[in-house]
Amino acid sequence: MITIKTTEEINLLREGGWRLAEILAEVARLVKPGVTGKELDMLAEKLIREGGDVPSFLNYRSRGKGVAYPASLCVSVNDQVVHGLPTGTQIIKAGDVVSLDLGLIHQGLFLDSALTLGVGKIDTIAQKLIGTTRESLSIGIAHVVAGKHVGDIGYAIERFIKPHGFGIVRELAGHGVGYEVHEDPYIPNYGKRGAGAELKKGMVVAIEPMINEGGDEIFLDKDGFTYRTRDGKRSAHFEHTVLITDGEPEILTQA
Repeated sequence: MITIKTTEEINLLREGGWRLAEILAEVARLVKPGVTGKELDMLAEKLIREGGDVPSFLNYRSRGKGVAYPASLCVSVNDQVVHGLPTGTQIIKAGDVVSLDLGLIHQGLFLDSALTLGVGKIDTIAQKLIGTTRESLSIGIAHVVAGKHVGDIGYAIERFIKPHGFGIVRELAGHGVGYEVHEDPYIPNYGKRGAGAELKKGMVVAIEPMINEGGDEIFLDKDGFTYRTRDGKRSAHFEHTVLITDGEPEILTQA
């Protein structure tokens, strides 16, 4: 069910979004050769709890899964698309492409954000992949406007990505957020103009393009959480929680 947030809830989401943006930026600053995924996860959880909030991914069970996610932060490296498990053996190296995905609960309300960065000197293809994915997020957000439809967002992202020759993940998508980690509507990163649910003032959505260096296809790793590219090439992921207003969309998860 698609939900409309109240004015009070929107103000709380603004507070939580600012906190999440600050925390994710601080965790990103720790990303360097030799750091482990576990260290990044520990910092993320520490900062969230110090602010009086709760990690929304920790112990989260998605529909149909019996096992809960065991961390606060998703750390996905190179061919890992999303939901990478941050462990002590996951060691960041120079040249890696690293995606950080983090969510928190602020005063009972959920927010979600992600970014991708290169570690040290990265090759030109990785630079293009990261930059193009980041720009596709901005393009998608520009269509998060009352009166438009879910399909307009996906169409804009797909139209921008295709000329670059990158693959668009089709099994995973953006979504509503606020009362839960995942709410309706489901927001793919491809689509047709005018298709899908209509966007209305007061809706809060997470827009998150997941773009692959190679083909579209992905698979679920044997750990049961991590999605990887089928061809073993790298992937990038950016995400913001966005409020639909009377006018321009409001990005809640930026400092």
